[in-house]
Amino acid sequence: MRKKIALIGGGNIGGVLAEQSAYRELGDVVLFDVVEGLPQGKALDMAEGAPLVGSDARISGANDYEGIAGADVVIITAGLARKPGMSRDDLLKTNLSIMKQVAEGVRDHAPDAFVIVISNPLDAMVYTFKEVSGFPKNRVVGMAGILDSTRFRSFVAWELGVSVKDVTAMVLGGHGDTMVPLVRYCTVAGIPIEQLIPKDRIEAIVERTKGAGGEVVALLKTGSAFVSPALSAIEMAEAHLRDKKRVFACACLCEGEYGIDGLYVGVPCVIGAEGVERVIEVEMNEAERSLFDASVDHVKELVAQIEI
Repeated sequence: MRKKIALIGGGNIGGVLAEQSAYRELGDVVLFDVVEGLPQGKALDMAEGAPLVGSDARISGANDYEGIAGADVVIITAGLARKPGMSRDDLLKTNLSIMKQVAEGVRDHAPDAFVIVISNPLDAMVYTFKEVSGFPKNRVVGMAGILDSTRFRSFVAWELGVSVKDVTAMVLGGHGDTMVPLVRYCTVAGIPIEQLIPKDRIEAIVERTKGAGGEVVALLKTGSAFVSPALSAIEMAEAHLRDKKRVFACACLCEGEYGIDGLYVGVPCVIGAEGVERVIEVEMNEAERSLFDASVDHVKELVAQIEI
């Protein structure tokens, strides 16, 4: 029997998630949205295209949480997207009420699911889901660091004219303007980028990485990035479903790691069959740690505004 993947939110990200999940045959897919007909229509369109990619995964749409019953993986994108001039933090109040409803729906109908949160502001939304649902910390994680890291990788590859496959990178901290791209841990085929790229160009790449989401929003004008966030979450879902033990930067609940207690922050972790199987603590120098601590403080400020 195939696994069941439930996608909460039928917008742009949800659509890409449904397509990728089904066409890669990660499991049968149910796309949930409160707008009547929207998830059903998108699901039908994708299901009719499945023979062309040789996928036998079932794709369906639902407007009721009963449709996600028994899901093995739940990926949450529900909430408003950013518009030009907005930060992720500006979405807190509106998306907080949405996330509370989603957490209750998932808790009541898919109590054993591994949950990936994409909704912004990410660190606050994944914290809210965890608090409302009561799920164990290994089964609630936020997608952020993978996306930020892949943007960093892209910019480095473009700068050097090399394959993106040979670039590794790690971006930690909160998913926002205070994120921390760790330059020392970015390599090209094992070669530190500090040996390949001038300092001023590295600094420019770091700044572009921090503002990459806003760059897309400014160009689109009516929405935010949707393909790259969806693909990032798919990496996480596949690592769990296929027990790959992948090492990703994700928003994990830290309970002592990095000196953080009770807060979701972007850190390296291992994702496998048990969900977030462990957090990996990497060494940071004084400058990196200062930036990381500042990012954590910003997340604390956001979480302090949440009333469960």
